Amino acid sequence: MYSLILSLMVVVCVLLIIVVAMQPSKTNAANLTGGAEQLFGKQKARGFEAFLIRVTVVLGTIFMLLAFALAYISSK
Repeated sequence: MYSLILSLMVVVCVLLIIVVAMQPSKTNAANLTGGAEQLFGKQKARGFEAFLIRVTVVLGTIFMLLAFALAYISSK
């Protein structure tokens, strides 16, 4: 049981790294207008970006649950 949860955790970790790396950057390095992007920029993620945010939240939740399960099993 321990090795099954551990292997699931490795898979979730790899997927989480890939999904986080695919997300677009929130900052613009060539921004010369100051804080105008924060005021007039897009307010809500849409499309593929929103999908990546949802997948990141789900994978993060699964990661935490698997971490708690591994800690519980290893303490027995």
